[in-house]
Amino acid sequence: MGQSFLVTGGAGFVGSHLVAALRARGDAVVVFDNLSTGHRAAVPEDVPLVHGDLTDATAIDAAMAGQGFDGVFHFAALSLVGDSMRQPERYFSANVGNSLRLIEACLKHGVGKFVFSSTAALFGMPERIPIAEDDRVDPGSPYGESKHMVERMLHWADRVHGLRYAALRYFNAAGADPDGRLGEDHQPETHLIPLAIDAALGRRPPLAVFGTDYPTPDGTCIRDYVHVSDLASAHLAAFARLDDSSVTYNLGSASGHSVREVLAAVARVGGQPVPHTLAARRPGDPAVLIASPERIKRETGWAPRLTALEDIVATAWAWRAAHPDGYRA
Repeated sequence: MGQSFLVTGGAGFVGSHLVAALRARGDAVVVFDNLSTGHRAAVPEDVPLVHGDLTDATAIDAAMAGQGFDGVFHFAALSLVGDSMRQPERYFSANVGNSLRLIEACLKHGVGKFVFSSTAALFGMPERIPIAEDDRVDPGSPYGESKHMVERMLHWADRVHGLRYAALRYFNAAGADPDGRLGEDHQPETHLIPLAIDAALGRRPPLAVFGTDYPTPDGTCIRDYVHVSDLASAHLAAFARLDDSSVTYNLGSASGHSVREVLAAVARVGGQPVPHTLAARRPGDPAVLIASPERIKRETGWAPRLTALEDIVATAWAWRAAHPDGYRA
């Protein structure tokens, strides 16, 4: 018999893939989403969608009352680093304040397990690569700081109230559902792979490559790219560990790919070059950002299945080619 879960932000990119993974194994799901960045079409028709906002404690209570959820998966958040540097107060309100209301509702309604979609951005400028869970936390943005504050709230909710939690830290969710049901549709789009695909398809101007003089093999930044379906399976693996204790895991590839490598992979998959221009570095961009997945591999057996960059790009290309207007079609 399956379990029952509330998924906040379940109409968004990573959240919708987690919902699909839960439904595939027979679990019951309720999605709570204000649809500010998520899409109704990303939620299966047989999954209840509560169109609500985490600023509204009454709406959260109503969604959780009498449900007997086995756990909560929390994806709802603002997530743009640059935007957080312009509007830090908005990020603390949305990411910290809203998470606190959700934690309080879990305690009120007897939900004892909480999986938090955090970020590896809380490490700021890392001291070593790949980044391990116990490395120094020094967020370089209000976005990263807000996610770290939520992790600390969860630490104390566990210590004082026994709320078991998993904090999952990762950089770049990428790709799309291999079966073509779900994909990436942000407005505006900020992620490299969909931007490169749209440039190759002529749907946007040439892509700007920021910085070609980094101390990397080809001079461009290197980043982690983890397939979104693998991130979903990692959330399930982490939830299973909560019978024993709370956990914190970095989700990464332990390697990484440069901007030039991504553009080359998009060109190979799509059979056409990615129009791009070369631009100066953006302030604050580290040369390399890669998170180590060794702890979650060791403790749960989880490992990403779609690790080849071209396989990740191929799933993203297939979805964007089939959905030129995203979910709005």
